[in-house]
Amino acid sequence: MHSKPLALKSLVAAMLLCGAVNASAQITVYTDRNAFLAAVGGYGVDSYDDLDIDLYDSPLGRSAGAYGYTATAPGGLYGAGSGSDGWLSTNVDGDGIVFSNFAPGVTGFGGYFFGSDVLGSFLPGGSLLFTAANGGTLNYTLSNATTSSFLGFVSSSPLSSVTMTGGGDYWVTANDVTLAMPVPEPETYAMMLMGLGLVGWMRRRRG
Repeated sequence: MHSKPLALKSLVAAMLLCGAVNASAQITVYTDRNAFLAAVGGYGVDSYDDLDIDLYDSPLGRSAGAYGYTATAPGGLYGAGSGSDGWLSTNVDGDGIVFSNFAPGVTGFGGYFFGSDVLGSFLPGGSLLFTAANGGTLNYTLSNATTSSFLGFVSSSPLSSVTMTGGGDYWVTANDVTLAMPVPEPETYAMMLMGLGLVGWMRRRRG
């Protein structure tokens, strides 16, 4: 009879599922890049160094390492920055950028965010409003942003979008956008090990 192995398979699947589900979706804000990276698992960075100083259609498909995403602005996007350090900005003053369509499982979003002028050069004094969404939303204002102003969000469930808008006569700008996966929790490891042990026991019993 196979009733016991089938029941054990169902039990293993249920335990693994319970270990992977988090009932409450929280978003934590980080303003230090090292702390952000310590709170996530695998990650990838989109440096924008491949962008020319030029207009780009919106939406724009991009990737941060192995993790794809889309950047969208109503009036189009613009390659800003100078020399070999490229940035992503908007084509129209006052437009915001929506980062969305993240690769499955992405729970971390971060980068350097600031304002730029009509020529695509850094403009000091910018204040940026961010809205991170994961089913719920979290709003955060980054004041007096500079090219070294890091901001990151780490969610307990996959992120659906992060929106960046400005509030002055400048163009919102992003650099080194980072997408990240979660760090497996100790409970998940324990459930996985228990499940593997049960699977091994079932194989021995079949022998």
